[in-house]
Amino acid sequence: MTERTITCILCPNGCDITACADGNQLIRCEGNRCPRGQEYVRQELLCPMRNIATSVVVEGGTLPLCSVRLTGPIPKERIFDAVDAIHAQTLTAPVTRGQQIIPDLLGLGVDVIATRTVPARGGNA
Repeated sequence: MTERTITCILCPNGCDITACADGNQLIRCEGNRCPRGQEYVRQELLCPMRNIATSVVVEGGTLPLCSVRLTGPIPKERIFDAVDAIHAQTLTAPVTRGQQIIPDLLGLGVDVIATRTVPARGGNA
């Protein structure tokens, strides 16, 4: 059995939750002041997920980089693979905020989208 204390980040309470897990089963969870805390701890112990934001090189734009983010969380152990796949991309301006950069990143069911507009050099948007 594994026992850990995890600080919940889902609401402003920031509860320190002590949890005990055995394999893929949450045995005990104490210290959460709302039901969301127990679900957060379950996910964090059994299948931690993360969302990431980074940037991609833009050619011919008014800015050299465009910020991007995922449309949802991915398994924590796939973060470095995801960042490598994102950084392998090069965009050509113009780039529009919300534009899909990579559909279904690594088959994880999330897309990479631009979070800002980068006009083309010379004003062609």
